[in-house]
Amino acid sequence: MDVFDSLWPPDLAEDWDTVGLAVGDPDAEVRSILLALDPTDAVIAEAVVLGADLLFTHHPLLLRGVTSVSAGSLKGGAVHTLITNGIAQFNAHTNADSALGGVSDVLIALTGITESQPLVPHPDGSGRGIGRVGDLGDVSTVRDIARTLAERLPPTTTGVRIGGDPAAEVTRVAVCGGAGDSLFDAVRASGADVYITADLRHHPATEALDTANRGQARPQLIDVSHWASESVWLAAARDALDTAFADRGLSVALQSSAVNTDPWVERY
Repeated sequence: MDVFDSLWPPDLAEDWDTVGLAVGDPDAEVRSILLALDPTDAVIAEAVVLGADLLFTHHPLLLRGVTSVSAGSLKGGAVHTLITNGIAQFNAHTNADSALGGVSDVLIALTGITESQPLVPHPDGSGRGIGRVGDLGDVSTVRDIARTLAERLPPTTTGVRIGGDPAAEVTRVAVCGGAGDSLFDAVRASGADVYITADLRHHPATEALDTANRGQARPQLIDVSHWASESVWLAAARDALDTAFADRGLSVALQSSAVNTDPWVERY
């Protein structure tokens, strides 16, 4: 837990978020960790089969309050399976979004941008925060950036979608891993030519594209899979953990989940 918190400080999490240890004894020994995006039943079953002592995920197991952990309920069943098999569960969510080297850093790096700033800086002025914005070395187009993302992100049924003008020129790019349609004001203020995020809904997307008719800056839109936009971070998280454990002289086996937790499987 100390290693996790050193890499992804819990005080970076948004007020509404739930991060940290959800299941498990802080004094229990950990020899093996399974890393995954989501603590789904299939991932928990995988942790059982692999004999993991701890399941580390990006998304929380218990984000919203529950009134029962009955084994017959969705969350209660997960908690029972974990406890019965001696598996702890820990997550780093929006704190991993905000931290340096976090989800949005990995996502913007896929476009070729190596230096970026937070879209919504953390109040501590540390250079951390939600989302990222940065400049390309050369002028590109929305279509070319979308094609690059389609090549570098894991393939998904929903694919990569463009909103606006595919041929529009781009020099400044804003991103937010996961659902980011709450950040349009910050995106416009950043001067980004294109905004890359996931789960864009109809009304926020159409309103964002309509702002040009009111004399405001209008970013073009690229919508990617929520799962794909965040799952690419897991390799970076594993590398960071490998280094951090080694620096502390700790021997912990790390495994990456083989379960694809993207809920969308077919398209017609």
